[in-house]
Amino acid sequence: MHERVGYNYRMSELSAALGAAQMRRLDELLERRSQVAMAYLRRLMSVSEVVLPNVDPNTVMSWFVFVLRLSDEYTREERDRILAGMRRHDIGVGDYFPCIHLQPPYRERFGFKEGDFPIAERLCARTIALPFFTRMTEREVSFVAQTLELMISRENLSRP
Repeated sequence: MHERVGYNYRMSELSAALGAAQMRRLDELLERRSQVAMAYLRRLMSVSEVVLPNVDPNTVMSWFVFVLRLSDEYTREERDRILAGMRRHDIGVGDYFPCIHLQPPYRERFGFKEGDFPIAERLCARTIALPFFTRMTEREVSFVAQTLELMISRENLSRP
């Protein structure tokens, strides 16, 4: 959540040194992150309750995060229960990013309110950011996916 709009372009010397060292490994890091993303896509492609990221095959994606969306029949409350269930299984998931127009500086400065951008709000209410890091293994991806499927099934069973 953003409390105010602003920029901070300062970088410490340590951050700059780390960044310079990482640049030498950029191709390797991007390739490894792509492999993790592809493992998620392969593992989750048959789960009808989720909408996966769709990247044009001619595009090189940096994959800094892996976010999927629950399908249209799910509510924010159901998504939040799925997230809570995954966290109970020690999986660090998130709701990714709230709608920018609903964050305090935009509400205050421009008077935005819930309902102003209903499509964005419906999409944000169903996003899930899965654990994603360069050294993530196929086994870890499979565990996350299996737990997600379990929590979705549990949520489906609790429906009237």
